[in-house]
Amino acid sequence: MTTESEAAPAKAEKGQNEILVIGASSLGTVFEWYDFYLYGLLASVLSHHFFSGVNETTGFILALMAFAAGFAVRPFGALVFGRVGDVVGRKNTFLVTMAIMGLSTFAVGFLPSYDTIGIAAPIILMLLRLLQGLAIGGEYGGAAVYIAEHAPPGKRGFYTSFIQTTAMIGLILASTFVVSLRLFMDADSFNEWGWRLPFIFSIVLLGIAMWIRLQLEESPVFQRMKAAGTTSKAPLKEAFGEWKNLKIVLIALFGAVAGQAVIGFAAHLYPLFYLERIARVDGATANFLVAAALTIIIPSFVFFGWLSDRIGRKPIMMTACVIAVFVYFPLYKALVVAANPAMAAAVERAPVTVVAHAGECSFQFDPIGRNSFDRTSCDIVKSYLAKNGVNYANVDAPAGTAASVRIGERVIAVPDPAGLDKEARAAAVASFGIEAKVALDAAGYPDKADPAQVNKGRVILILCTFGILATMVYGPLAALLVELFPARIRYTSLSLPYHIGNGWIGGFMPTIGFAMVAATGNIYQGLWYAVVIAAVTAVVGILFLPETYKRDIEA
Repeated sequence: MTTESEAAPAKAEKGQNEILVIGASSLGTVFEWYDFYLYGLLASVLSHHFFSGVNETTGFILALMAFAAGFAVRPFGALVFGRVGDVVGRKNTFLVTMAIMGLSTFAVGFLPSYDTIGIAAPIILMLLRLLQGLAIGGEYGGAAVYIAEHAPPGKRGFYTSFIQTTAMIGLILASTFVVSLRLFMDADSFNEWGWRLPFIFSIVLLGIAMWIRLQLEESPVFQRMKAAGTTSKAPLKEAFGEWKNLKIVLIALFGAVAGQAVIGFAAHLYPLFYLERIARVDGATANFLVAAALTIIIPSFVFFGWLSDRIGRKPIMMTACVIAVFVYFPLYKALVVAANPAMAAAVERAPVTVVAHAGECSFQFDPIGRNSFDRTSCDIVKSYLAKNGVNYANVDAPAGTAASVRIGERVIAVPDPAGLDKEARAAAVASFGIEAKVALDAAGYPDKADPAQVNKGRVILILCTFGILATMVYGPLAALLVELFPARIRYTSLSLPYHIGNGWIGGFMPTIGFAMVAATGNIYQGLWYAVVIAAVTAVVGILFLPETYKRDIEA
């Protein structure tokens, strides 16, 4: 393999301004991430407007699924736009992706709710999310390749690290907009129509971002390949049909991107949902805390990108994966204590235990809204606890035994709905809810976090720790992926593992995590998803991932 120092003289020609290259690519990507994260930030509100035909727990999980749907199609967007980028060029490809993404986001701001057009509302919302996902599937690869192919030798990690900041800046921009609206509007107005404003405003950002990117020229590496006639005619076949290239794709996915994805989501979106749904912190405060932490850690992306130019990409990324395996459980427990000390104290002082036969307990998720979770005593108690975000343990009981719930020292019998008609069953469920609420109140379980008791400094410190781990694994990533693959199939090759990792493995983390919580009652259960994947990445990466920081990227 030729080193970049040997190839440097051949690449000394003058190109377009480096600041313009980095700024235009990064600012355009900020806008795309603003669009994408806006949906995640407003998942609870969108659940109310577009999934109101099902119960509250299912509605929130469906809203997360719609959010994840945008991630699910990202690998397909990577295949489509990656091929276009390798055949037609880098610049025009990510102009198209940005236009598709921006217009899809703008349309959400005018989409009628479920109450207005029924089932068509969530269907259209899902289609818009799919368009967004397809577009961003071609965005990241284009920006990463474009900047790296302009970077001078020894500075690819530093240059491309600015792209890595865009996800955080996009989230901060979206979060700031949402928090500002929540502060200056009453809650009813925001929930009724104010939530639409950030989506509608995105058309202004789209115009600015498109103008900025139109100032760019084509990548010099692609121009030279085009002039020499060495561009790939079939990049999909070459990238994934030849084992020597496919092997690198698999190593990149399981030895780098998978761990980066879960560590990244465990640093920004999962904590946001966790603070709101588990710690019961109000949405404005949760958005502020996450945005504050992300603002603090943004320079770390650039620092670790710069550091990777000096000591290599691999040691920094693998260190983050190993640390994540050991710190997530204790840090998320500390997060609950800091954000809602009353709830954390109640869980320790008066733990909740459901005693029921496992065969009578349904999975607390109903995607079509047909299950009211009132057919068995186990479903009644678990539905109530899941809806109210109460942590509980499970103890099996003999078949045929009606369920009961123990809250501290108090045991409450759960009504057996067998043989009751609809009205009697509803009355029994309501009566149980009242009794359980009295018991939870007596045990000190709060309905929501007391704003005066939220230790904002400690919460931000914990979130910054998550963020630092994310910057360690994400800061060097773009340079690593660019360096792993040949120039002629680079856009296609790096886009697919990146978007499988971030689209499927990372994008479904909030959905799967909260489904695991709903299924088990353990508010920390969803963390196993991130811990296991980070561990797999550490093992695969340490054993098989090559070091790349001295490679020649024109080879």
